[in-house]
Amino acid sequence: MTSTDTAFSESPELQHAHHYRLLEGMAKAVAAKGYADTTIADIVREAAVSRRSFYEHFATKADCLIALYESASEQALGVLSAAVDPLQPWQTQVEHAVTAYLDFLAQDPVLLKTLFVEILGLGLTGLAVRRKVNAQIASFVALATGSDGGARLSPELALAVVGGINELILEAVEQDRSSDLRALVAPATRLVRAVAEPR
Repeated sequence: MTSTDTAFSESPELQHAHHYRLLEGMAKAVAAKGYADTTIADIVREAAVSRRSFYEHFATKADCLIALYESASEQALGVLSAAVDPLQPWQTQVEHAVTAYLDFLAQDPVLLKTLFVEILGLGLTGLAVRRKVNAQIASFVALATGSDGGARLSPELALAVVGGINELILEAVEQDRSSDLRALVAPATRLVRAVAEPR
């Protein structure tokens, strides 16, 4: 790195701010145009940063979308964890966690569409990132159902439950019901209980 590069490099605080703004810019641009038609020019315009700043953070627009997906998914997992009270019966824990998760997603229908639909525009790369996040949520479901006398689900069954809930969410997105995901709490909770109730 030359002295010129050092002089014009971003401070850590500015790097963090630009990274966050680029993720927001990606979400807005994709919501307006869809991933396929979104350009880096669209992203930097929405983020109000330079194209140079974009390339200091991401090599491609696909990298930016993946970072957005991972950031939002990390927040969603945090919401799930915070909603669980280990002192409550596992059925109550599941209902609270599902409610908190769906409420989090419903806060931003634009981001919801990006997470559940546009990530698939990346093909196998998008599927791999989505599968990784689903596996993390499935691990959470397996732990929650295994507490307080519940039947802890195998990784495969937990993943199947997460897939079922995701399909309910996708249907809501397709039918423009993203802001009313609370309606999915009952069927999603019934699904988890039906699989995890001790027999």
